[in-house]
Amino acid sequence: QLQLVESGGGLVQPGGSLRLSCAASGFTLENYAIGWFRQAPGKEREGVSCITSRGSTNYRDSVKGRFTISRDNAKNTVYLQMNSLKPEDTAIYFCARRRYPYCSGYVEASYDYWGQGTQVTVSS
Repeated sequence: QLQLVESGGGLVQPGGSLRLSCAASGFTLENYAIGWFRQAPGKEREGVSCITSRGSTNYRDSVKGRFTISRDNAKNTVYLQMNSLKPEDTAIYFCARRRYPYCSGYVEASYDYWGQGTQVTVSS
């Protein structure tokens, strides 16, 4: 059964760090691009970062320099290291498998499998 499972969310103070994990099962993750998305309360879901099958990355402007996406193909897992967290980063974070091995924007229709999400709350 094909599945993506996020973990690593939680409550953190502003300026703190979290590392999210996206564990894949039922398919070989290295053949696909993987994206991270987030949805804040009352807002639409937005793309945060994407990593290609070859490891190239991109980020939305608001997280550049603070977030790092990476992948461990041996563990079939993608990570999102989030540093210098801000209250505006508070959201449910989702990972998703793109239908292709490359990243090209964050059009949700181009992603075919989604995890259930993990809550990240940045608050003092």
